Amino acid sequence: MAATARPARPSRRTLDRLWRHALLLAVTAFALFPILFVVSAALDPLGTLSGSQPLPVRVGPDNFVRLLTETGYPRWYLNSLLLAVCNAAATVLLSALAAYAFSRFRFAGRRAGLYGLLVIQMFPQFLAIVAIYLMFSAVTELRPEIGFDTHWGLLLVYLGGALSINTWLMKGFFDTVPAELDEAARVDGASHAQLFFRILLPLVAPVLAIVGLLVFISTVNEFIMASVFLRDGDSKTVALGLYAMVADRRDADFGMFAAGTLLLAAPVLAVFWYLQRHIAEGLTSGAVKG
Repeated sequence: MAATARPARPSRRTLDRLWRHALLLAVTAFALFPILFVVSAALDPLGTLSGSQPLPVRVGPDNFVRLLTETGYPRWYLNSLLLAVCNAAATVLLSALAAYAFSRFRFAGRRAGLYGLLVIQMFPQFLAIVAIYLMFSAVTELRPEIGFDTHWGLLLVYLGGALSINTWLMKGFFDTVPAELDEAARVDGASHAQLFFRILLPLVAPVLAIVGLLVFISTVNEFIMASVFLRDGDSKTVALGLYAMVADRRDADFGMFAAGTLLLAAPVLAVFWYLQRHIAEGLTSGAVKG
């Protein structure tokens, strides 16, 4: 009598693929759940935290219409975008100038300056919030145009906290550019400004893109410093405005809160997609040399 054939057992490679795919699906579901919840709350006309579900039962634009017509969201939105764009542009320019100086020149205090930047970036900016508050209290009395309730004053604080880490990141990238290019440009009569803006900056475009993107995202999402500086309703950012909107009536206005977060994510995603070709190269190339 012929022996009964045994069912084929899955190979080790098949089992390895199965648990990898299962883990990937679990992580993906874990990451997508809060996004689905926010989208559902934004589209649900009821707009309450307790009534929201991962998949919307009712769909309508009521929360978006109320947010744009009954609150100061358009003004908050404009303030956030202006702050983020100005902070990203100024940080990229100043960090690139500092990184160029540290990378290409040898001067007294260079090593101490580099280590100073390294030490400064180890401490969160909000640790100095009391000192910054007292400093700008005096600044507001002397120069109110850059004091409290002004975006210029808040921009100065952002720049002071962002230059250290970004200068280090850009310096590592500048170090990977051969110094022979500088010598060749000087032989052709190029000045330091021409060398920096016309030769080096195009070569380090990836790190400029990644720094600009990171600063833009962090500025849009920043809350602590903005809550200290911006107390007037017309100067608030989206983060402050949405928090004030749900601080007392969190459940009732959660739909508008979710709608506001989705609208704020639009420019961040647009900048990300525009700069995505530089992201991988900008994050890794500057770490080759220190």
